[in-house]
Amino acid sequence: MIRIGLTGSIGMGKSTTAKLFADEAIPVNDADAVVHELYRGKAVQAISDSFPEAVIDGVVDRGELSRTLAKNPARFAELEAIIHPLVQAEERRFIQQQEESGADIVVLDIPLLFEVGAQDRVDVIVVVSCDAETQRERVLARPGMTEEKFKLILSRQMPDAEKRARADYIVETDHGIDTARARVRQIIEDLRKGTEHHA
Repeated sequence: MIRIGLTGSIGMGKSTTAKLFADEAIPVNDADAVVHELYRGKAVQAISDSFPEAVIDGVVDRGELSRTLAKNPARFAELEAIIHPLVQAEERRFIQQQEESGADIVVLDIPLLFEVGAQDRVDVIVVVSCDAETQRERVLARPGMTEEKFKLILSRQMPDAEKRARADYIVETDHGIDTARARVRQIIEDLRKGTEHHA
């Protein structure tokens, strides 16, 4: 089974690209969705111990957590130490399920793939990218996004150029959905051919 690591900086179109893989019947494990689940369940106690102000009515309030981290970015490491092992455990469960059901390719959608050293857990890296102006427009159009928040997020992400340099494949999302879909199909076909070739 080939594990694709899908990544890309904020606003590059990674969620859309993950959906394009899903549309081609490739199972996708979305790390962000996993975190949402953890914030409602398994991670609540540990976060409550470290960030009591961020747990409201028994669930983690992402807004409150963001405010705490914006005031003290040094605490990101503390949060990551809680979340990452849980995310990885869910990822391993997903991989095991897909292997048992006979999938030949899976996508692990990992926003901070390089930043957390997850490249060692995947076979192929697909980086989603677009030009900086498009990225900026998309991000600043999000509800509650500010110039300051955008800068903080970017400061924690590896620059796009560096991600592109490390990619096995790049999906450009500034030329419309059809171009991106065609690229995704090409990547899948390429990997399947490669698999046959190795077999």
